[in-house]
Amino acid sequence: MNNRDKETSDEAGDLAKLTALLRAHAPYDGHFDLRLPGVEVIRASRVTGELVHGVAKPAMCIVAQGAKKVFLGNEVFDYDASRLLVYSVDVPISGQITRASASEPFLCLKVELDPERIADLTLKVYPHGFPQSRKDLAICVTPAEPSILKSSARLVEMLAQPDDAEWIAPLVVEEILIRLLRSPIGARVAQIGQEDSRVHRVAKAVAWVRTNFDRPLDVERLAGLVHMSVSTFHQHFKAVTAMSPLQYQKVLRLHEARRLMLSRMMDAGTACRQVGYLSASQFTREYGRFFGAAPMKDIAKLREGAMAEHLAEA
Repeated sequence: MNNRDKETSDEAGDLAKLTALLRAHAPYDGHFDLRLPGVEVIRASRVTGELVHGVAKPAMCIVAQGAKKVFLGNEVFDYDASRLLVYSVDVPISGQITRASASEPFLCLKVELDPERIADLTLKVYPHGFPQSRKDLAICVTPAEPSILKSSARLVEMLAQPDDAEWIAPLVVEEILIRLLRSPIGARVAQIGQEDSRVHRVAKAVAWVRTNFDRPLDVERLAGLVHMSVSTFHQHFKAVTAMSPLQYQKVLRLHEARRLMLSRMMDAGTACRQVGYLSASQFTREYGRFFGAAPMKDIAKLREGAMAEHLAEA
């Protein structure tokens, strides 16, 4: 066996090991928090025909089996066992599982990215100066390097042991992050922790919008908060999130209204006012355009789907 064949064999072995470990932590479909905060396993045993909407936080997603498609604005990102995905800023996304089955479910390891931790590690990885990135978009996909797959399998293995989870697993997370910083997308990951980077400043503005999404949006004040002119702020905000500040706020409001109606049994009119809409007709129109159905019809469909899934798993 030559070196290339051995490397391929080793990669397949690491991927098979990671798949088996994730299966053990996720015995059925859903999200499963592991012993270390910020680390979870996601499992899905069927392809999703319709888009699933949500707000993604900064994180790295490593797929061991199956495939997924994520939409941000007009951008589309496909990832699977050969490509990992990174979110650098909180962004509203839509997603679809594109390859999964009962025998070979979609399995994904998700590790949240803490800006302070990234900043500390960036100083160690790049002691002579931070790398510059030409791209700022909040989502990027890169080939899944064998070293990251191997470290990820070791992390999941350790999280099954209480002592290893407390003392050693955090060190393995740092190893994974260092390898990520040294990867082809290292410069984009480094921006997450750099206070003067465009990504970090937009993240600060995003945090304000998320906290105050029900209030009128003062773009001039928001630009001042991150020390940018209004025109520069608009440009950088869209470069990172693929939408304008007003579009971003609208999507957040719609997501929150949907959550309130679904989890708190709130009617559409109350949810509309709760998230900051002044016009019920505008809310209904924008909700239907975004989610594909009027508010209460959409919520009824979601509840019906959840009940069917629950009965199928019972």
